[in-house]
Amino acid sequence: MFWPMLAIALGFLGIAVLGALAVRVFVEAQRLGRQVTRTTQRINRAAEDLERAATDLAATGETLRP
Repeated sequence: MFWPMLAIALGFLGIAVLGALAVRVFVEAQRLGRQVTRTTQRINRAAEDLERAATDLAATGETLRP
């Protein structure tokens, strides 16, 4: 009777460990998703700034033409 109870206890312990690891992976995946979102927003802002600067530079170049 000891061995079946030990097997059940170890099985429950294994499932509990896997559950804890699953929660940790879920939290880290959410954190990574938020970081990707922030990085994407920064890249979009930089692209808009670059486009605006290129437009201003092109307009300046047009005014310098003879």
